[in-house]
Amino acid sequence: MPPSPASSASASSTGATSASVASSGVASFAASQTGSDDSDPHDRRAARVLAVCQALYTSSVSIDLTLTGLVGYTLADDKALATLPFSLITVAAALTTIFASFLMARIGRRAGFMLGAGVGALGGAISVWAIFHHSFWAFCAGTATVGVFQAFAQYYRLAAADAVGIEGKSRAISTVLTGGVVAAVCGPLLAAWSKDWLAPVAFAGSYALVTGFGLVSIVMLALLYRDAAPSVHAAVTDRKARPLGEIVRQPIFAAALANNALGYAVMMFVMTATPIAAVACGHTIGDGAAIIQWHLVGMFAPSLFSARLIRRFGVLPVIGVGIALSALCGVLALRSTDLPHFYAALACLGVGWNFMFVGGSTLLAQSYRPSERAKTQATSEFTTFAFSALGSLFAGQLLARFGWTTINAAIFPPLGIAALATLGYAWWSKRQSAEVMS
Repeated sequence: MPPSPASSASASSTGATSASVASSGVASFAASQTGSDDSDPHDRRAARVLAVCQALYTSSVSIDLTLTGLVGYTLADDKALATLPFSLITVAAALTTIFASFLMARIGRRAGFMLGAGVGALGGAISVWAIFHHSFWAFCAGTATVGVFQAFAQYYRLAAADAVGIEGKSRAISTVLTGGVVAAVCGPLLAAWSKDWLAPVAFAGSYALVTGFGLVSIVMLALLYRDAAPSVHAAVTDRKARPLGEIVRQPIFAAALANNALGYAVMMFVMTATPIAAVACGHTIGDGAAIIQWHLVGMFAPSLFSARLIRRFGVLPVIGVGIALSALCGVLALRSTDLPHFYAALACLGVGWNFMFVGGSTLLAQSYRPSERAKTQATSEFTTFAFSALGSLFAGQLLARFGWTTINAAIFPPLGIAALATLGYAWWSKRQSAEVMS
């Protein structure tokens, strides 16, 4: 259930302030993450550019998260289809992610990211047209097109990781994800601020802003981003590409995929059900909106320090803490349905997802050779999106049939699988180290 938009007068002031600080805030966050290291200044700047692009993309998705259910309810003749436009974002992203990876392997990341941002801008424009003409199915087409933007944008973090050595991968991934911090706070505010831009047609202005974000991303990528040139070391050490089956059987890939896909599925599963469950438990729609907004902050804010934690303690302990925090979400939600427990549970879920996702992405970036990048990343991202879509689509049905208790009890088995895959890789890695030492 989408949050209710704020009043136009108060949202305008808050949204304008948010828009003015967003770009500088992301730049500051990104600068704090890159720090001083021995990586190329060009690569550090590229990560910062991608962090701002991540903020623009996340802001677009936040607008959809805030308003699409409400707009869908307004446009749909069958109100049961109200959430279909938002679900189509994830479905379209899952269907496009493999194509996006292989296309960028041919035309380059810069051209691919610009294409994705252009498609996102087009999706916003289609949504505006659909709202003006009161066309539900055209609105579905517009939101699905934004899902194509999402498929390309999900590779921002991996593009940054591929440009640096092993030691810098977690830092590069975290730098890009810091872009979501500002967007998580500003996205819903911007949605409310812009909803009356094209009055008297409500909400069309917010989707015009989605178009604007896509166009700004194109300009930034065209002017400030360049594809990283293959390093001499990579050119020398890269060997013939292995079959995909051999790659996915690696313990490191299994651990990466388990944490990315299952962590994402658990997060989407609980997050999708939370606003409905909060209202069913006697809380207001505004309470549900606030819980989700701060959950989004919990998802992205740890990127400010998750790379430092990985450098200090190692990637596997950080992943372990992420799994434990995600499980703690279920424990807290099962204990009580009062408002503090909702907030605490979703905060744990957000931070847990971040640790699992940054850690899993770090392992993924270490699991392939440069010549294997496209097919390995495509496999991982498609699986992650597919699990995410399933989590989102089944959450409402299970909540309606079995209740909030079942939703939270159901997250423990997938988290257990992620923990087993991580422990399996830890055991394998330790054994490999022992063999090298002997």
